[in-house]
Amino acid sequence: MKHKNLAAVVCPETGNALAKITINLDLMLVRRKMSLTQLSQRVGLSLTNLSLLKTGKVRGIRFSTLSAICEALDCQPGDILSIERDTDENRRGEATRG
Repeated sequence: MKHKNLAAVVCPETGNALAKITINLDLMLVRRKMSLTQLSQRVGLSLTNLSLLKTGKVRGIRFSTLSAICEALDCQPGDILSIERDTDENRRGEATRG
């Protein structure tokens, strides 16, 4: 299953994918009945940067940013981010699927 809001964690030495991080910001916004614009105003981040985060088009996030988002949404980092490790078994499964 492919997620539009998926970011890859890449090993800097080899360039190999180590894990996939799913960003569930859109889900938390729905649960809290809050728009991205409202979140932007509460945490002081641009709508553009939050949109990039929401869609997984970022390479990283500062702890201070993550903390501000969690404060505004009354949640924990694990409610917004989840990780899927790239194991040998996962790689074999992807290779057989194409």
